[in-house]
Amino acid sequence: MEDKKLKAQRVVEYYMLCNKLKYMLRKGWLDWHVEKERIESIAEHIYSVQMLAIAMSEFEDYKDLDLKKVLMMLAIHETEEIVIGDKTLFDISKEEKEELGHKAIEIVLAPLVKNKDKLKELILEFDERKTPEAKFAFYCDKLECDLQSIVYDNEDSVDLNNQERNTAYKDKTVQRLLNEGKSFSEMWLLFSQGRYNYDENFTVVSNYALEHNAKKLVRRKQTYGK
Repeated sequence: MEDKKLKAQRVVEYYMLCNKLKYMLRKGWLDWHVEKERIESIAEHIYSVQMLAIAMSEFEDYKDLDLKKVLMMLAIHETEEIVIGDKTLFDISKEEKEELGHKAIEIVLAPLVKNKDKLKELILEFDERKTPEAKFAFYCDKLECDLQSIVYDNEDSVDLNNQERNTAYKDKTVQRLLNEGKSFSEMWLLFSQGRYNYDENFTVVSNYALEHNAKKLVRRKQTYGK
């Protein structure tokens, strides 16, 4: 049986690795030159996407979903970025990212013994997107980013005239949507709808965010707790 001091060492080592995600900023927002005192970190994204998953599970269609499994999936699937950094779809292909990520996860999960293989299986399941839990988790991961774009849009944190060095800005779909007069967040939500093939419920939520003035949502939020 493993000595408890050695187990404690492994616990602290894993925690310290994951702690780095608190200080690693989301590259997508850096690419878009979000002008804000504090830009979302990877750790903050992980928290937000888990909260979104809890909310989305309210839809009756997900009554048989293993929410605990989804939350665990979302807790760990971005830990590869401790090693490889945050990569957007404009930086690297899905296949390349998964290859790098699967190698990186061996490093990140190295301090763990008891649960390492189970966690690796969850990451592979998330990447394959074949099970209901993996699809749901993937949609949550993407929709959270869409909703965060509304937050930055409402705070006037993105200057679309200052994107010369932004590869994403030059994408044909992005350019088409912006040329149609879409705002930053409208472009972001519509881009995701076209790319990720959301199911009906995620599409409903995405469209609600599109159709309602997000500033009204912000004002409603500010009244909570009063």
